[in-house]
Amino acid sequence: MQSVLRENLLNVLAGKEEGLIPVLSVTQTATNGLMETTGAFWPQAHSSAFQMAELSLAAHTIGGLEAIRYPFCLTVLAEALGCEIDLGTINKPPEVISHPFAEKEEKPDIPPDLYNRARVPVVLETTRRLKNLAPDVPLIAGMEGPATLVYHIIGAQNYLKWALFKPETFKMYIREATCICEGYAELLFEAGADVICLDDTVAGPETLDCLLFETLIKPSYQHFTHSIEGPVVMHMCGNTTAILSSLANCGFKGIGIEENVSVAEAKSQIGSRTILIGNISTTNTLLYSTPDEVEEEAFKCLEEGVDILAPGCGLAPETPVVNIRAMEQARDKYLNDFE
Repeated sequence: MQSVLRENLLNVLAGKEEGLIPVLSVTQTATNGLMETTGAFWPQAHSSAFQMAELSLAAHTIGGLEAIRYPFCLTVLAEALGCEIDLGTINKPPEVISHPFAEKEEKPDIPPDLYNRARVPVVLETTRRLKNLAPDVPLIAGMEGPATLVYHIIGAQNYLKWALFKPETFKMYIREATCICEGYAELLFEAGADVICLDDTVAGPETLDCLLFETLIKPSYQHFTHSIEGPVVMHMCGNTTAILSSLANCGFKGIGIEENVSVAEAKSQIGSRTILIGNISTTNTLLYSTPDEVEEEAFKCLEEGVDILAPGCGLAPETPVVNIRAMEQARDKYLNDFE
């Protein structure tokens, strides 16, 4: 089975109908149970290529997910650009606590050695390690999208204020961030990643008006997907229903949705332009429910037409491993019922 996982996922992302519905996560996968099993713990695993590789691999070997997704946060590029990062605890992911460009409305100075700074080399080394450890398992490299990167380096207040009242300044920052993200994505593919997942929740309708998304964000996504030679998927938390049709025109090979988005409505919005990823509840179901309840929700997702069965968001560290495994088991049972 493992020998066909990579080929199967790439075929699904290419829109080919043959093959198995993958069960994986395009968002973070580390849990306390996997940390205890591997000996690779947060926060150390955010800064160690060895621990990051071991912990992310465990979500496949122990959790049964059919891809390896890493790293475990959306602060890697922000730190390289000078943001101060609180690396968190065993139960708390890293977060940005300073915004070095908050007072700079002119074009930001980008360090020439950007991709050699902070934890960027750690993630690239993790990619190479994972490629050697599991060459037939698809590697999904997660990264902050352009909007999230801008949000981090200028701060939430400026992000919203400039989008509304200084759109040209906002666009300039988004263009710079898009270029940075593209360069990082190319390095990840060169190191061995199979898929890039942009996570850009702050670009969604729960933060930005849909018209602002169209004028300020969408062009950057189209530029990104057309500039990168490799499959790129998008994940946004929150209710993204209002922009799903627009996202489907951005060139992403897949779109990940949270549980508060109707799968049926999402399918009607995107049609055949891209594939749908999701959307088992990470809190109500995977964190707090039983494997039987995970199976029930997985069946519902599959019946409504998800192309890839996945959590609707990043796994909470306290998520039981048995519930992660229940997703793959539910997929197998669902398909067997139709044979």
